[in-house]
Amino acid sequence: MGMSKSYGCFGYPLSIFFIVVNEFCERFSYYGMRALLILYFRRFIGWDDNLSTAIYHTFVALCYLTPILGALIADSWLGKFKTIVSLSIVYTIGQAVTAVSSINDLTDYNKDGTPDNLSVHVALSMIGLALIALGTGGIKPCVSAFGGDQFEEGQEKQRNRFFSIFYLAINAGSLISTIVTPMLRVHECGIYSQKACYPLAFGVPAALMAVSLIVFVIGSGMYKKFQPQGNVMGKVVKCIGFALKNRFRHRSKQFPKREHWLDWAKEKYDERLISQIKMVTKVMFLYIPLPMFWALFDQQGSRWTLQATAMSGKIGLLEVQPDQMQTVNAILIVVMVPIMDAVVYPLIAKCGFNFTSLKRMTVGMFLASMAFVMAAIVQLEIDKTLPVFPKQNEVQIKVLNIGNGAMNVSFPGTVVTVSQMSQSDGFMTFDVDKLTSINISSTGSPVIPVTYNFEQGHRHTLLVWAPNNYRVVKDGLNQKPEKGENGIRFINSLNESLNITMGDKVYVNVTSHNASEYQFFSLGTKNITISSTQQISQNCTKVLQSSNLEFGSAYTYVIGTQSTGCPELHMFEDISPNTVNMALQIPQYFLITCGEVVFSVTGLEFSYSQAPSNMKSVLQAGWLLTVAVGNIIVLIVAGAGQFSEQWAEYILFAALLLVVCVIFAIMARFYTYVNPAEIEAQFDDDEKKNLEKMNVYSTVTPVSQTQM
Repeated sequence: MGMSKSYGCFGYPLSIFFIVVNEFCERFSYYGMRALLILYFRRFIGWDDNLSTAIYHTFVALCYLTPILGALIADSWLGKFKTIVSLSIVYTIGQAVTAVSSINDLTDYNKDGTPDNLSVHVALSMIGLALIALGTGGIKPCVSAFGGDQFEEGQEKQRNRFFSIFYLAINAGSLISTIVTPMLRVHECGIYSQKACYPLAFGVPAALMAVSLIVFVIGSGMYKKFQPQGNVMGKVVKCIGFALKNRFRHRSKQFPKREHWLDWAKEKYDERLISQIKMVTKVMFLYIPLPMFWALFDQQGSRWTLQATAMSGKIGLLEVQPDQMQTVNAILIVVMVPIMDAVVYPLIAKCGFNFTSLKRMTVGMFLASMAFVMAAIVQLEIDKTLPVFPKQNEVQIKVLNIGNGAMNVSFPGTVVTVSQMSQSDGFMTFDVDKLTSINISSTGSPVIPVTYNFEQGHRHTLLVWAPNNYRVVKDGLNQKPEKGENGIRFINSLNESLNITMGDKVYVNVTSHNASEYQFFSLGTKNITISSTQQISQNCTKVLQSSNLEFGSAYTYVIGTQSTGCPELHMFEDISPNTVNMALQIPQYFLITCGEVVFSVTGLEFSYSQAPSNMKSVLQAGWLLTVAVGNIIVLIVAGAGQFSEQWAEYILFAALLLVVCVIFAIMARFYTYVNPAEIEAQFDDDEKKNLEKMNVYSTVTPVSQTQM
């Protein structure tokens, strides 16, 4: 039993500070790397959105499945301390390998700035991620349980506070890293060619992980370390198996019933083990409904971020990007955990209400469910402002006149008159079968029919510039631009080809009377320069200004000529900018964060307090398993139910969680809290008495246990 004298500080063991700092660095490292991952897959390796998302979610699920492995190693073989150290080394190596996999100069033999052998990078990054999943998952259940182990009996209050501080460290780490890591990525670096600096952005988390490991080892002399007690998991499984087999053997009426199904293991296993297993199975049974909470919780990163892309990020003076909204969660946690601990819980206790762990968790589920009702309400607000896009069997057309005379265009059932340099009023929607003929006419010219095979489910622009000149352009945008960016395309109404530069993007060779593809820009005004083969006269202004771009709009810029012969821009709106403010998402983030604080912190602490001493890590791993299953539920539900309406999906999730919440509340009514340390002390006493009866005086030191 490696016991060292415990140093105190504010009534906490000093060793706690090392554990909290270690957790902070580890989470910084993990979230920093995770924030980059999806971009790294998309832009460096070049996978499409679906494959990137699938691999990303698989990685996250893996990180929550490996804790079982870590818990087994800790509780039955190496002990928590050695497990944390050895798996942190694996983790650091994994981070380093991932960083190396993102160095483009590694296989860039011809020095052109793109890796020549991508499979090397893919293989390295997959090996790196596998090691990281093993590392982060393996130490997760051990670190929190190891922290709990540092407290003496009678320090329940400090220990509960420790789980809150621990949770705070997790979120402070993730908050700071989600702000810092993207800044590192933007830097450019490289030996032969300057590229976005992934090695630096992956390297900083790797370095931090090494720091985290060193901090943890420095505290080594102060920790209370318990010896692992043989292969606990194996015993548990065997004991349960034997109990079931034995129960089945004695199923006929003549055998007396036993109080609990596990009591059927009495023939072969001792009372102490059986009572420990009873504690664990009771808690595991309670865990069955919990993944539903995580299924909602984990959609902040996916669904809610997508919701933010259809909103306007102007909050007061701030301009917020859609993917920055997730930091609201981390900021709120850092604020809410202390408030809950110092204000809300004491107040509830003063009112004489016994707010037990399981009641807190039920309230947490209810709050998360309400958050999704809020999300649905916000979604309905957004839907009112969204443009109508064509359905599968429809086509949308608008007319844009880039010539210098008025034109009449007749569609089935309507005639549109468009004067020079202007467009028809928005898009007109037609059923594909009904779109029989389109004719262009203008005064003094024959009628010209438009022949074009319109693609179903898409928007098209009909460009007209002379009585018998027209071109149909397929827009290619049948949804709001992604990530809240703005789509811009140019139409060239001059008689020569142009190259156009806008901001940092180039439109190459836009031919006469034709349209470019859309390219996408973030907010602000951009500079536009136009160059052509035939000289545009020298006295023209070289640089034109775009309009001030906001969020989620699309524009067509027609390049025409002024009377002086210089080029000028005519701007036409294709998709109006987002109007619903992102600040409207704050209530739902607030609700889900309150839910998380009451649910998650309490869950960590509850799992620890209800576990017998030799199974603390195993129950922490069980708790993390509910997170993994939650991630898998999201993949299944999102894959299976393609809702036409996003708000309906939110309501479905809210309803599911509400049902689960009621079931959980009923289950919690029948749960009786235990004090594992007391029960084990009882067994120690009994053993002592038996030994004394046999007059064998051996020195049995009671194992010092943490009491919950």
